[in-house]
Amino acid sequence: CANVTYDRLLPSASIIIIFYNEPWSVLLRTVHSVLRRSPPNLLKEIILVDDHSEEEELQGQLDYYLSTRLPTKVKLMRLPYRQGLIRARLHGAKNAIGDVLVFLDAHCEVIKDWYYKLIS
Repeated sequence: CANVTYDRLLPSASIIIIFYNEPWSVLLRTVHSVLRRSPPNLLKEIILVDDHSEEEELQGQLDYYLSTRLPTKVKLMRLPYRQGLIRARLHGAKNAIGDVLVFLDAHCEVIKDWYYKLIS
């Protein structure tokens, strides 16, 4: 992989992350990882879909953090009741505007050039 040249003319992406009672620090680590290691011109948005979490820190505190500390590319959707992973992904996909949909777990980090390696 070190000697591979990746095409830089790739489609834009909507990153969709589903979470349910995920620890605050883990969720934010995932989001910051995607923001820092994704090509800004290709990262259309990050859609966080809350599958009706019950943890208090994932309520108002998360809303405040997203609105004051993260770019508007990061969007939050809250489901009115627990629907499960697949339905939550479908809700995120319906609202996505990127050319490509990428689904990530809420407890992962991406590496440098991950997007080029995945889409090329």
